[in-house]
Amino acid sequence: MDPFVVLSDPLRRRVVEDLARGPRTAGELTARAREVFAVSQPAVSNQLRVLRDAGFVRVTRQGSRRIYELDRAPLAEIDRWMARQRRFWNDRLDALDDSLDSHD
Repeated sequence: MDPFVVLSDPLRRRVVEDLARGPRTAGELTARAREVFAVSQPAVSNQLRVLRDAGFVRVTRQGSRRIYELDRAPLAEIDRWMARQRRFWNDRLDALDDSLDSHD
């Protein structure tokens, strides 16, 4: 799934933000999501599955608990795309600035 589509959902972005601070149990992620969004536990579980299937999170088991951890590879892909866009627009804006300065 396209990483931008995955992050288009506010609940999934919130989970990614929470996991950027460190690994969390499914219960912790669900509790945090439910504080902000009026969603059920199955709805949060569904979003965690989307994140896992898209490669944004890894899951390990510790006894009966599931521990979720952020996988930064999809975020790096987004960052590379954004870097290309910044370079493109910065070059264009610099050229525009030079052109405007030459007319002064």
